[in-house]
Amino acid sequence: MLTCVAALAFLTGADWRQFRGTENQGVSGLTDLPITFSEEEGVAWKIPLPGRGPSSPIVVDGRVIVTCSSGAKEDRLHVLCFDVASGRLHWHRQLWATGHTVLHPFGANAAPTPASDGQLVFAFFSSNDLACFDLDGNLKWFRGLAFDYPAARNDVGMSSSPIVLGDVVIVQVENPGESFAAGIDITSGKTRWRIERDKSSLWASPTVFPGKIRDEDLVLLQSRSKLTAHDPRTGETVWEYEAPCHTIASATTAGDIVYLPANGLNALRYDRASDSVELLWQSERLRSNNSSPIVHQGRTYTIKAPSILVCGDAADGSVVWQVRLKGTMWATPVLAAGRLYCINQNGLVQVVSLGQKGKLVGSTQLEQGMLASPAVAAKALFLRSDGHLWKVSSTK
Repeated sequence: MLTCVAALAFLTGADWRQFRGTENQGVSGLTDLPITFSEEEGVAWKIPLPGRGPSSPIVVDGRVIVTCSSGAKEDRLHVLCFDVASGRLHWHRQLWATGHTVLHPFGANAAPTPASDGQLVFAFFSSNDLACFDLDGNLKWFRGLAFDYPAARNDVGMSSSPIVLGDVVIVQVENPGESFAAGIDITSGKTRWRIERDKSSLWASPTVFPGKIRDEDLVLLQSRSKLTAHDPRTGETVWEYEAPCHTIASATTAGDIVYLPANGLNALRYDRASDSVELLWQSERLRSNNSSPIVHQGRTYTIKAPSILVCGDAADGSVVWQVRLKGTMWATPVLAAGRLYCINQNGLVQVVSLGQKGKLVGSTQLEQGMLASPAVAAKALFLRSDGHLWKVSSTK
């Protein structure tokens, strides 16, 4: 059950504050988005970026915020803020990485998506550097987590995105070295809690498990061996579920059910009275490749290799329909207006109409190097590649 404020934001599409949106589920209530578009029609603005990054843009209070990294060693960190309506640059801040920046050439240091509570912006990088800015671009605090914990590595490019719950921003630094998750006070930048994690590589992100009220929210953390749920204020473990979890695709939620990518897709029901979970079903046919699952109105949506979009029944895990897409998918799609917007690595935006049968209804070719998931807010779709940031809208 969403709070009134969160529900209003969902319906109006006002903000998209973190990876997969403010509610962390990849779903928007917006209804007026174009199916096809081009540089001449539908693209409200297109802006060159000073660096690369798989990180997604976020939208906060009329601002689009995106991170980039540049330099031969990927050690120059960028945080940029643009006006939603005009694309005008509000501010551009640059920092030097303090942690490890060795990564696969395919990725970039600006891999994690930034997060916001509506007042502050938390920019996290693969080098395990965490910077907090206000919406006017003033640096409030900075943490070099790899400086604090030197054995923490980035293992060819970490990409776990932070999330904000209450007055804590939660980061996951899961790697073969010093592996941990931490809750950082959003005002002071001090560590409120820190818990040890499995010493193995992981690129999945923390997930919000909404409670009936905000004080009951939990944070879900994946590792290779299990999924754990924690109190975001203290880090205390509430429950855990052992399974060989996906290392890239992140869990999602709907009501009291968690949909976990692990040997396919697992549906877990959480019993708040006993703080326990039970497995409802497991389906290998609903497996994910790189992108995270989406669940909406009794249906699950996953993309498996080789780029096959699979719609499943959220009640029992059976397959409802499949649609073959083109190209390699890294970005998690977004669902809006009864359609799924899927972007492949080569910049092909494919739009699938959802219903009793899925149907590819539109496609638009942009440019290569698109690993980032879209953001949906302010009656528009925001896309980024290694080179540019786009605003796509049906209205001027």
